[in-house]
Amino acid sequence: MTFHPDTLPCLKGKVFIVTGGNSGIGYHTVARLAEHDAHVYLCARSAEKGTAAIARIKEMYPSANIDLLQMDHMNLTSVVTAAKRFLALETAVHGLVNNAGIMATPFRMTEDGHEAQWQTNYLAHWTFTEHLLPLMLQTSKSLSPGSVRIVNLSSSGHWGAPKCGIDFEDTSLKNDGPWERYGQSKLGNILHTTNLHTRYGPGSQSALKGGGEIWVASVHPGLVETNLGEAVKESGSWMMPLFSVFRVFGLFLTADKGSWTSLFCVASQDMKAGHSGGYLEIQRKFTEFSWLSRAAKDGKLTEKLHEWTRELMKKEGYVQ
Repeated sequence: MTFHPDTLPCLKGKVFIVTGGNSGIGYHTVARLAEHDAHVYLCARSAEKGTAAIARIKEMYPSANIDLLQMDHMNLTSVVTAAKRFLALETAVHGLVNNAGIMATPFRMTEDGHEAQWQTNYLAHWTFTEHLLPLMLQTSKSLSPGSVRIVNLSSSGHWGAPKCGIDFEDTSLKNDGPWERYGQSKLGNILHTTNLHTRYGPGSQSALKGGGEIWVASVHPGLVETNLGEAVKESGSWMMPLFSVFRVFGLFLTADKGSWTSLFCVASQDMKAGHSGGYLEIQRKFTEFSWLSRAAKDGKLTEKLHEWTRELMKKEGYVQ
C-alpha cells in the first residue's frame, strides 16, 4: 500500500487540530492538510512563531484556512484554556494530531510539578484529548466510521523506557537519564492510543451502542531532520556520533516526509478500521505496522496508566 500526501481527498468542511504546528513535522502536517482545503488549528506556544508559520503556509497556499491556537505544554492550565477556547469556537472536529514534543532534554521540573518530557509529551496531550473527546464523539455520530481520528506521535525511542514501563512511584525518573525519560513519555503516548482504541475504536462498546467511533493510531515518524535534533546536540548525548552516521548514509527523512505517517493516519481514505489502535510508520514508500516493546503491548499497564493519569489530572483540577 503506497501513500503520498497528494492522494489525500478534498478536506473542505473538516476541522483538524495539530499541536506543535509551527515547525518540523507539525508544520508540514498543517501545510498538507491546509493544501487539501481543511480548516486547521495550528497549536503553538509562541503566538509570534505560530503566526509566522501560518503566514509561510499561506504564501504557498493563499486560500489556506488556518487559525492559531496558543498553548504551552509546560503549563497545563494553558492546555485546558486552549481546549476550552477551541470548544467555544467550533461545533465539530474531525482530526487531532498530538504532535508537539521535546526529546532527551536535561532534567527539569515544570511549574505544575511534573518532569518536563513526561508533561510535554504525555500529560499535556492526554489532558487536551480528554477535553476534546466529547465533541469528537458527537461529530462521529452522524458520519461514517473513520471520519473522526486521533494520532499520537510516538517514537521507537519508547524502547528506552524503564524496565517496568512506567515508574508510577517516580514518573520524573530523576535518577535516570534523558533517554529513559523520553522513552517513558513516548511509551505513554502508545498506551494512551491503545486505551482510546479500546474505549472508542471499531468494535468498542461506544461504537456498537451509538456513542461514537474514533479511529486512533500512534506513529513513529522515522528518523527525521527536525529541531529536536538540536536538543540532542546540546545535550552532548552519546547518540550524536550515531546521528552523524545516519546523516552520512542519508537515512534521515525531511520534515515533510516525516509528516506522511501522521497524514495517512489522520486523513487518508486508505486508512482502514484494522489500522486503528496500531503503531505505524512509513518505511520507504509503504505504510507498515512497526515494532512494539513488551511494555507497549501490556494491556494491564495500559489500563493502569489511564486510571493513574485520570486520577492525577482530576486531583490537580485539569479534568472533571
